[in-house]
Amino acid sequence: MFISIFDLFSIGIGPSSSHTVGTMRAAKMFTQYLEKKNLLDKTESIKIHLHGSLAYTGKGHGTDKALLLGLEGETPEGIDADSIDQRVEKISNSNKVNLLAKKELAFIAKEQIIFNKKDMLPLHSNAMKFEATMCDNKKIEKIYYSVGGGFILGEKGVVGSKKEAPFDFNNADELLKFCEEESKSVSEIVLLNEIEHMPEDRVKNKVLEIWQAMSNCIDKGIKTTGHLPGGLKVKRRAPDLYKKTLDLKIKEDTDPLVALDFVSLWAIAVNEENADGKRVVTAPTNGAAGIIPAVIKYYLEFCNGDEEGVCKFLLTAAAICSLYKQNASISGAESGCQGEVGVACSMAAAALTEVNGGTVSQVENAAEIAMEHHLGLTCDPVGGRVQIPCIERNALGAVKAVTASRLALKGDGDHKVSLDKVIKTMYETGKDMKDKYKETSRGGLAVNVIEC
Repeated sequence: MFISIFDLFSIGIGPSSSHTVGTMRAAKMFTQYLEKKNLLDKTESIKIHLHGSLAYTGKGHGTDKALLLGLEGETPEGIDADSIDQRVEKISNSNKVNLLAKKELAFIAKEQIIFNKKDMLPLHSNAMKFEATMCDNKKIEKIYYSVGGGFILGEKGVVGSKKEAPFDFNNADELLKFCEEESKSVSEIVLLNEIEHMPEDRVKNKVLEIWQAMSNCIDKGIKTTGHLPGGLKVKRRAPDLYKKTLDLKIKEDTDPLVALDFVSLWAIAVNEENADGKRVVTAPTNGAAGIIPAVIKYYLEFCNGDEEGVCKFLLTAAAICSLYKQNASISGAESGCQGEVGVACSMAAAALTEVNGGTVSQVENAAEIAMEHHLGLTCDPVGGRVQIPCIERNALGAVKAVTASRLALKGDGDHKVSLDKVIKTMYETGKDMKDKYKETSRGGLAVNVIEC
């Protein structure tokens, strides 16, 4: 199944693609459904029931805020991130929400957004049930699942249309076969799929817009001081890290590993922005948003990279992401952090290998190495916030991506474990993982670190 790069990399807001981006989209979808059915003016009240991981960590992830803004018609890519707290405060103080900015409705968030920690819905842990009561007491219900990366699953499947593509690969073996038959790289195969739907220059310009948003996020994260929201009182470290790392670089006795210090810094800068609910690029999730930008920045700064290479990097990363999306999961609530940081690391390792001249086999090998050493990684955010251990975990994931790429480039592409086998193993590991380790904050660090 062809999944566009522009679905996999979307510009939105933090801190979570599933708990914030996806839920905002679902809330807007529900109100649009009411409008389409000519029911908006007849709506007397709305209740939203959150289940699974959304119930357990929704507060810390800002799910309630995202739902309110989604009901008002906002989108993650369009909303002014700096206005969110003010908007939510206005809704809370007035106890009114303006559906699609067209229909004002009484809404007491504390009573009408229900965090149901008892009942699980069948298709996915991140489940939402929207319930609208009409003036004649008729009830309209819709269930949506936020399945990671901002993707929404309805009861009848993924919301959105399928696209046709000349090279419709469903697994790594099929992708490699297309590359061999067409004598193309991974990025070239993906580009050929994309230009079926828009001109090549437009594709490349949009890809570079994604990188520009990532780069802006790095720059803002490096400059912004203070503490992240919530009781953990986590201090933003990127500005101090930047100064110390820059000082080290300009000294004559520079640490030979300073490049990796920069990689860690750039990843942390992005994820501090994400944790603060600011503008980030889902890559493939918000919780793992720092890895791809950090490794691209490494490519540009330390590998003599250029914009053409950035396009190839993101196209290759999208191909790898689509394999996980189709055959496993990119949702921490479904597969643990191996599905977020692990997948992002795999994407970055493969992409860095391609832009540094690796063969198709070496690209696959890099992706496999990166995931193999993330298998079993749990998702246990302290206080339900995407801060500890999530921010540092992105730094380590980015460094591991560089290492995996370097290992693959020094090999000949021949390896015992295929990427398809690793993806299958990752999916099975996620299914076997206890729910308390899958973004519920009921296990691991989340229960051994006290939120002050």
